[in-house]
Amino acid sequence: MAFWRGRRVLVTGAGGFIGSHLTEALLREGAEVRALVRYSSSGSAGFLDELPDAVRDAIDVVATTVEDPFAVRRAVAGCDTVFHLAALIGIPYSYVAPAHYVATNVQGTLHVLEACLREGVRRLVHTSTSETYGTAQYTPIDERHPLVGQSPYSASKIAADQMAVAYHRSFQLPVTILRPFNTYGPRQSARAVIPTLISQMVSDGDVLRLGSLAPRRDFNYVEDTVAGFLAIARCDAALGEVVNVGSGRTISIGDLVNRLSAQVGRSLPIVEEAERVRPDASEVMLLQADIRRAEALFGYAPRTSLDDGLSRTVAYIQQHMARYRPKRYQV
Repeated sequence: MAFWRGRRVLVTGAGGFIGSHLTEALLREGAEVRALVRYSSSGSAGFLDELPDAVRDAIDVVATTVEDPFAVRRAVAGCDTVFHLAALIGIPYSYVAPAHYVATNVQGTLHVLEACLREGVRRLVHTSTSETYGTAQYTPIDERHPLVGQSPYSASKIAADQMAVAYHRSFQLPVTILRPFNTYGPRQSARAVIPTLISQMVSDGDVLRLGSLAPRRDFNYVEDTVAGFLAIARCDAALGEVVNVGSGRTISIGDLVNRLSAQVGRSLPIVEEAERVRPDASEVMLLQADIRRAEALFGYAPRTSLDDGLSRTVAYIQQHMARYRPKRYQV
């Protein structure tokens, strides 16, 4: 706690799933948090609006977009540490609007990098994704694994990651890159596979609609991913490095269905829907993290079992079913 107390920290994408959990953790650690959230005419700050009033009032909320370089620099000014999580992340939408992904994920990241360079921040933590690896060519996947853009989303994140590395090498920007594998937990968007499965199981539907059961994923509970963010931001040895965080375990979507059915106490027949299946050459079939670099650099170790994490996620979705409308989702 002593490290973060009194430090001014900016979190971009703070209203999102991981960003809101990271913002909460920083507040608990005593940081002064500025939260960049996407502007909404309704005045919504995303999941930050779920926080208790006393906690929400302690956050300096800036409603704008990383696509505006002037707004980004104003948000970065005076900050010691910047966590850059703002991004478009839905893979299905990236097939429809790839230019939007370039504008937000690539150009937006460039704006953050440039602002951090000009404002002299102590540390920038840039958020990557395991999707940059494409289907595993070997497992577990370490940070030397080739990068393969199997969707417009993953291609945009590869470009953003490489821009971050270039700013470190070219301008000595103190940036480090955290590459989370499949994070899940309370507040996750309905577009993701775990909330999609749970919401259908606890609703009054009579079938389970999803895509392929074959892909295998490394699911990591959100609190464990957030612990990786906090740790890497304090680690000087991670400067200029790309570091995986994940569980180190893998499970197929089919086996995940069975685990969740046992937790919820309800088993439904499965209907595979074509619109939920990625194009053949775009589907990532296997992701499993090698987390030895994170262990060596900052003692990273995931603490939440899959069953415990799923149980907490089920409880959250059951309490917030108005947000989860199964027939409208895509996996």
